[in-house]
Amino acid sequence: MIGTLVNAAAVIAGGIVGLLLKKSMPKRVTTIYFQAVGLFTVAIGISMVYNMQHILIVVSSLAIGSLLGEWWNLETGAEKLSLYLKRKFRIGSDKFSEGLVTAFLLYCIGSMTILGAIQEGTSGSSDLLLTKSLMDGFSSIILASAFGVGVIVSAIPLLVFQGGITLLAMYASTFFTPEIVHGLTSVGGILLIGLGINILEIKKLRIINMLPSLLVVALLLWWFV
Repeated sequence: MIGTLVNAAAVIAGGIVGLLLKKSMPKRVTTIYFQAVGLFTVAIGISMVYNMQHILIVVSSLAIGSLLGEWWNLETGAEKLSLYLKRKFRIGSDKFSEGLVTAFLLYCIGSMTILGAIQEGTSGSSDLLLTKSLMDGFSSIILASAFGVGVIVSAIPLLVFQGGITLLAMYASTFFTPEIVHGLTSVGGILLIGLGINILEIKKLRIINMLPSLLVVALLLWWFV
């Protein structure tokens, strides 16, 4: 778990630096900054879906996962949790939940996250996750300066998600086949494109309600491929 702990620490450290930079940003700079972050998010998503395979399973996973998320009303639950945390810790950021979700998806949805966690769980090597930590640390400076403290709080779900994969890999490494890793990357890329659309304020998409698609695609690929 060393790689994941270092990764979370890097996100927190970078986020603190980003918060300090945010205080000196005028409104017009913040606006163009959000547009740049939105385009960057879309670009990452496109790169993740560029070589998509098992398209029917990916589409089915998105449909089923989105319906499950809508049924469970995850978006409303996340907003309530966000409001509770803001009141509890007196957080004044108006983009807290958006920063939390954006950072979580960027840090946790990708082949490097999954492969790094599997590597650490099966062999004990943290090389990939330490490299990822360096990248995430610099990214969190940019994200926190745009979205605020929600980026720092994203270290908590990062610990749970990435650490959970590491623990799972220790006992069930054969589950994460190359097809499953590729499928998770493809679905994650699509969600990132949607997230970029939200950041650019083109249209409001309920991305949180689509998150169960990640679990669905892993199960479908494990069952059928």
